[in-house]
Amino acid sequence: MLNNQQFLEVIRESFRIYLEKDSSRSPEKLKVLHGQIAKDLQEMFGPEYSIRSQGIGNGKEYSVDGKYYSKKVDITVLKNKKPVAGYAVKFVMRNYSQNSNNYFENMLGETANIRMNDIPYFQIFIVFDKVPYYKRKGEFGRYDTVTVHNLQKYFALSNDDPERYPHIPNKTLLVLLNLKEKAPDYKFEDSKDYADYYKSVIGDADLLRYSTKISDTFSDAVILNNYEDFIKSTHALTDENVNR
Repeated sequence: MLNNQQFLEVIRESFRIYLEKDSSRSPEKLKVLHGQIAKDLQEMFGPEYSIRSQGIGNGKEYSVDGKYYSKKVDITVLKNKKPVAGYAVKFVMRNYSQNSNNYFENMLGETANIRMNDIPYFQIFIVFDKVPYYKRKGEFGRYDTVTVHNLQKYFALSNDDPERYPHIPNKTLLVLLNLKEKAPDYKFEDSKDYADYYKSVIGDADLLRYSTKISDTFSDAVILNNYEDFIKSTHALTDENVNR
């Protein structure tokens, strides 16, 4: 299983693909990320379980029956061909502020749908602590700076009990990243200018690190910047649910 530093390298590769494709909607950037997480889960769960995801096996997501509708889940853990856990992965690389509430609301809705069918559901949310905001046609507008205020809903979420509320993920991993800057608050001309710079420094050792801009005061439902603990914790929760 990857350690926390190795997980950063997988995120770096996902970011590189995003820059090459010049599209936050391209599924290619997620294949490497989903695939590696899926491989770590396969190692953790062992041969009695199978994992369905992009980047592993047949390379396809599995459609899980929820309480109200079926949903293709980013990563699904199965035992005896039955879904026993689901993982959703979101990596935000642009225009965070205008979509942050939608991300959160969608997460709550999809979680409730799956969990109400007695399937544990986990969330991974990855975001830079400074996210470029583009106007129409890719013109650079400003940076969305992710602060404690922006993440207040996640602090509130962490204090709720997943056993009591099915809309809450059984466990959430919040990954807040600090991305090397060309210069402090440097304003790029547009998305191409941004991509060209980061493609030129993609291999730099100091390109990415875990952000320390917020303190880890989350309660148990949310894990900050610790991929290893998240994978181990979700494995334990799933195993407990399967064997109860």
